[in-house]
Amino acid sequence: MPAKKATSAQTIYQLKVVLKDSKPPIWRQFQVPGNISLARLHDMLLDVMGWEGYHLHQFTIGGVDYGPADPDSFGDDMADERKAKLNQVVPHVRTKFSYLYDFGDSWEHVLTVEKIQPPEPSVRYPVCLDGARNCPPEDCGGIWGYDELLQVLQDPKNPEHEERLEWLGGEFDPEAFSVEEVNQRLAPLRVK
Repeated sequence: MPAKKATSAQTIYQLKVVLKDSKPPIWRQFQVPGNISLARLHDMLLDVMGWEGYHLHQFTIGGVDYGPADPDSFGDDMADERKAKLNQVVPHVRTKFSYLYDFGDSWEHVLTVEKIQPPEPSVRYPVCLDGARNCPPEDCGGIWGYDELLQVLQDPKNPEHEERLEWLGGEFDPEAFSVEEVNQRLAPLRVK
C-alpha cells in the first residue's frame, strides 16, 4: 500500500525568522502546523521572539499586507490575517515573507519557509528548534536604538548606564537564548 500523502492540514512548516539588520543576527527556527491562520502565527512569533505583544503588526506576503481586522488601525487595504492560512499564502519551500512588529520601532523580521513536512507523531506543535541571542527590549527605539542601548550597557562610565539598567529592571544579556524557555512560552499554543 502506498504511503499516505500528507494533506495541507497535516503539514508542518519549519520556519526561520531573523530580526532584520540585527548584527550578529537574532534568529529562531521553529515548526508550526501549516493550516494555522496568520493571526495565530503572530501569536507564535511573539512567543518565539520574546515580544510582549503591546504593539501593532503586519505581515507582507507577495505584495499583500495582512493584519488584524480592525479597520481603525489599518484602513481598508489590509487583508484580514484571521482569514489567511499559512499554507495558502505561503505554499512553497524557500518562500520569504516579512513580519513587522511595532510600527514606531519598526522591528522588521524576515521569515523563510525552510521545510514543509508531515508531522512527527510524538511532537506537539508549535515547537522551537534553535535560535540565537536575546530579543531586544520593547520600546528601545528599533534596531538602531537597541544598538545604542547595548553600547550604553557595555560602558559603566556612560552617564546613561544606570538609568538604562533601571529602565530594563536590572541586567540584560544580549547573548542569552534558551530553547527550553521559548518552548515553555509556546506550550499554551500547542495543538493536541
